[in-house]
Amino acid sequence: MKISVELTLAPLKDNYVPTIKSFIKKLRKFKVIINETPLSTQIYGEYDEVMNMIIPMIRKTFEDEDAVMLHIKMMKGDRSQYEPDF
Repeated sequence: MKISVELTLAPLKDNYVPTIKSFIKKLRKFKVIINETPLSTQIYGEYDEVMNMIIPMIRKTFEDEDAVMLHIKMMKGDRSQYEPDF
């Protein structure tokens, strides 16, 4: 089953950029479709592959950071080719 996931990582500290960059660089190593924007990162792929990839990364980030929020949106289906029709 294909899924689309949107992640927004928000470390709650002044020097938040290195944490976000590190997280995104780790995501780039996987063979899934990744779309990076200034506000979030979208991941498209098979459910098991995407979840097996992001769950350990989330855990590691939460262990390493004193305070961090992660906003996750998940949708069934591959929306990587979505284009507005309006």
